[in-house]
Amino acid sequence: MLTRKLSSFELLIVVAVCLFLFFYGLGSFGLVGADEPRYAQIAREMLERNDYVTPTLNGVAWLEKPALYYWRAMFAFETFGVKDWAARLPSASFALGMIAVIFFHMRRFRPGAQLDAALITASCAAVIGFARGASTDMQLAAPFTVAMLGWYAWYETGKKIWLLDLYFFLAIATLAKGPVAPFLGGLVVLIFCALRRDMKAALRTLWPPGVLLFVAIVLPWFVAVQMRNPQFLHVFIFEHNLERFATNTFQHRQPFWYYVPVLLLSLIPWTFFAIPALLDAFRSSLKDWRLPKASDDRTLIDSFPEFLVIWTVIPILFFSLSQSKLPGYILPAIAPCTILTADFLQRRKSDPIHPLVIAAHAALAGLIVGLFLVFPYFFLQGLPLTVKAKLLAIGLSAGSFMLIYVTVRRTGPRFLRVVTIVPVIIILGFVLRVVAPSIDSFYSARPVAADLMAIGADGRPVAVYNAKRELRFGLGFYRNQKISSYNEKEIPVFQHLLIAKAGSRPEFEPLLKGRQFVPAGKFPAQHLEYYWVSAATASQAIATDPAPPASITKK
Repeated sequence: MLTRKLSSFELLIVVAVCLFLFFYGLGSFGLVGADEPRYAQIAREMLERNDYVTPTLNGVAWLEKPALYYWRAMFAFETFGVKDWAARLPSASFALGMIAVIFFHMRRFRPGAQLDAALITASCAAVIGFARGASTDMQLAAPFTVAMLGWYAWYETGKKIWLLDLYFFLAIATLAKGPVAPFLGGLVVLIFCALRRDMKAALRTLWPPGVLLFVAIVLPWFVAVQMRNPQFLHVFIFEHNLERFATNTFQHRQPFWYYVPVLLLSLIPWTFFAIPALLDAFRSSLKDWRLPKASDDRTLIDSFPEFLVIWTVIPILFFSLSQSKLPGYILPAIAPCTILTADFLQRRKSDPIHPLVIAAHAALAGLIVGLFLVFPYFFLQGLPLTVKAKLLAIGLSAGSFMLIYVTVRRTGPRFLRVVTIVPVIIILGFVLRVVAPSIDSFYSARPVAADLMAIGADGRPVAVYNAKRELRFGLGFYRNQKISSYNEKEIPVFQHLLIAKAGSRPEFEPLLKGRQFVPAGKFPAQHLEYYWVSAATASQAIATDPAPPASITKK
């Protein structure tokens, strides 16, 4: 009874921490970057058409990704309205589900490590960041994590029911990002079984009921979208999978070692425990793999750390070979690394932690606190970084360092999670309450859309010139309309509002070929200027567009 109450209390802690880390203040600042507003707008268009098959952006088929995120965002919009925070719910809810599964899996198979595994995973930078984003990355990473844990549960117990987890959640991950999910999952399983010299387990993984379940979940949408859009397989498979991997067509080239610093940053604030845990497990695995297959020692080895090492390393190596690299690609490798960290701490809970490891961990946490305290001064124009602000940041950084260092030195791993997660919660609260308005002003189209409404541009056509694509996609979502681009020769022949990069008037003026335009305002935070542009005359329209609208030619 006492154990059950303790487990329920631990679960309550996990849920409370996750609700804050993943859900609190989801709308504190608007959608940022190009992907967030673009994916949100696609979901809105699908909802407006009541179409669950073809994703579209501005009415044009958008076939880069499968439909899982769009379906889940559609459901959120239908339930809560079309809000930017609702567009982030799919990622936040999947992250919560992933942490819950990690907790229950560890409680079932590695009792004692469940709380650390759940909280370490939930509080690392990559999980928090992608859990709060309207993107497809968490839609892949969360079900992929559940699938891999399901496979290992089957490997350890031999119960076929666990293989349903593997096939069901790999199917969900495939609907999130495509064939990369089963490919990576199969590669992890194959390499693990090969190194364990147990290829029969890999063959037994090919369970016909599971394969049928996978096909039944994945195939209907892929067939339906291909039937409606014959270009789908070429665009999705060849352009956005094979070509993205093999070439730099999408201009995301990075050096081969790119994911080393990405991994280190993704694991913050647990980096100085996660990396030693990974290296220790890797060294132990190498030793185990060298043992003869029939060795008695080999049969007694706990293979879970080996599985976690392979699961961590394979996605990182695979995407390191890709010519196109983005930080979110290795998100599926974060959970095994954090689970490995918890398992590492659990197995060494009675051993003292090396003072240098504690010092490095405490210093990293203190540094993060200081950096985020001075963060707003780099966003707010005209706000100098005062001596008082510097001293406050240094003082709180030093205080965080001393609190963590002294506590862990005296108590060992027992209070490590508490003294580490509390600063993370404080930092996130500070960002959402204090820094968020600055992020909104400098990086989101939300305040720009509100500014346009204030000057009477609501419902009017809008075009941009030399503006970031993030602004264009963002305005497309917040105004629910297509935003034309002068840079792509999309110059409306009718009256419209032009948003241009500050100081670019001499560049766009020749493009208007004598049409009148007057300043309408500015948005200094993003270096933007507004201009009302008059409708084109018939001759101007013909010069601009060889096939102008009929209303123009009649005039």
